[in-house]
Amino acid sequence: MGFTRAELESFRDAEVPDLIGPGCRLLFVGINPGLWTAATGAHFARPGNRFYPALLRAGVIPRAVDPTNGMSDTDRELLIDCGIGITNLAPRATARADELTAEELRAGPERLRHVVRSARPAVVAVAGVTAYRTAFGLRRASTGRQPEDFEGAALWVVPNPSGLNAHETVDSLADWYRRAASDAHLSNG
Repeated sequence: MGFTRAELESFRDAEVPDLIGPGCRLLFVGINPGLWTAATGAHFARPGNRFYPALLRAGVIPRAVDPTNGMSDTDRELLIDCGIGITNLAPRATARADELTAEELRAGPERLRHVVRSARPAVVAVAGVTAYRTAFGLRRASTGRQPEDFEGAALWVVPNPSGLNAHETVDSLADWYRRAASDAHLSNG
């Protein structure tokens, strides 16, 4: 499946439902859905996004997941069965995360509180330190386990898996995801 630029643009401002099932242990929090994600209805779906390859390399999931054409029911069930959930700080789809306003990001923690209270994960892992700093008002925050829990869950900041984040590789992302998964007591690979 491929999309023209115009087709992708037609998904601007769309929202993508959270992927959270019963028994969620590790809730990944993206910044916001990209246009490809909105078009397919699958989180982290843009070709070149390293989220699922890093989960596999980390041993968090036992087999490859490719949502580029949309998430299959089998892949969705796999993630849920592995205790993985996915949501976003901001629900509005954009071409790039830097199109969000600071106000949209600052509204993210309150939205996230409701999701975490409902899902009750052991670990919340926010993917993107810059967005985390803006959303939570913590200018000096860094990646890793945060000193404060969030609604009873251990709070982690992990690198964003977008291909635009050139500082990270699948291996370095896998290391961060493995650490957060270990804190959630997951070992599915």
